[in-house]
Amino acid sequence: MPFNFVLPDLGEGITEGEIRKWTVKEGDVVEEHQTVLEIETDKAIVEVPSPRKGKVLEIKKGEGDIAQVGETLMTIALEGEETEHKAEVEEKAAEKKTGTEAMKKERPKSVSVVGVLPEEEEIQKEKVLATPAVRALARELGVRIETVKGSGPSGSIIAEDLKKVAEKVPVAEDRLGPVVRIPLKGLRRTIARNLMTSQRTTVSVTGMDEADITELWELREREKKALKAKGIHLTFMPFFIKAVQHSLAEHPRLNASVDEEKEEIIVKKYYHIAVAVDTPEGLMVPVIRDVGRKTVLDLAAEIQELSRKARERKITIEEMKGSTFTITNYGHFGGTFATPVINYPDVAILGTGKISDKPWVRDGQIVIRKILPLSLTFDHRVTDGVDASLFLTKVIGYLEDPALLFIESA
Repeated sequence: MPFNFVLPDLGEGITEGEIRKWTVKEGDVVEEHQTVLEIETDKAIVEVPSPRKGKVLEIKKGEGDIAQVGETLMTIALEGEETEHKAEVEEKAAEKKTGTEAMKKERPKSVSVVGVLPEEEEIQKEKVLATPAVRALARELGVRIETVKGSGPSGSIIAEDLKKVAEKVPVAEDRLGPVVRIPLKGLRRTIARNLMTSQRTTVSVTGMDEADITELWELREREKKALKAKGIHLTFMPFFIKAVQHSLAEHPRLNASVDEEKEEIIVKKYYHIAVAVDTPEGLMVPVIRDVGRKTVLDLAAEIQELSRKARERKITIEEMKGSTFTITNYGHFGGTFATPVINYPDVAILGTGKISDKPWVRDGQIVIRKILPLSLTFDHRVTDGVDASLFLTKVIGYLEDPALLFIESA
């Protein structure tokens, strides 16, 4: 009997995943523990190995399909085992080939899938030259990358190629005009589900304020050139993290989660700060662990590495879990104030806006200073506005006088 290879339990309460990529095809011989597919879960992309050695008879789930834990993904003829299934598989393959040829002959003049143009020749997926970021953009735009002709080096596909194709062919039309239908799947589907969970389970309130970070700006300007020579890109984020860590020590209810069943507030005595990272496929939130034990330089190096892994989709589930508080920097893209959505099960998130030159009253004089907008969203079930306001004021104090970060560091 063929072996049914099912989606294994991936831990962390994960019950399903989206098939992102098969690395084998029907007829291939796989080794035990060989990676056979990549599956995208609520946390990250996971490589799934084969538990047995044998020949792939049938792949039951296609790329883009959702698979439940315990559901059969493919069947394998174990090594040395004769199978009556072989003839059936070969017959199905022949039927599939015949059907594909018939479809090619009967292909209509107009199509309804973005990226498929009548004059274009089909290209095999495995021969497509494209970076991970470009492949991610293709999924976002709903473009079949294997049908796009590349204009980059050696015929590789670049972002502009995808955008041109997406602009040419609408997926469908509604009563007002052409529209593009983009499947809500992959990382975007995960983000949507997580945000809905946060909105359903928390009582969100957002407070806003501004910080004069002129001294911090000057400190970073003095140090960033020397650090760049060492391969460290010094941003403001490590300083934000340290300011949050020290402030949480005095306002611990913002470093917590809620046990819904037991109706208990769980105050964390450790500081694992999640940092929102923008990627071609959407927002990801890797976690910096034990920030109280790390210097600003340690944090800068770790943020740099985790951000790279997130953008390349090489980040692991372990690196995406266990946060106690989250920081999101939308100011990098020009935003000022916002109402950030809490990264569930955290109970608070700090948003940092665009730093700009503004007139500011200092010692009775109007001067131009570097001003940072801040937005703190917190769960009103866990704490009140007074505590949240005092926390934000404390954060501002550290950012306005960065020497305190070093004086009070453990």
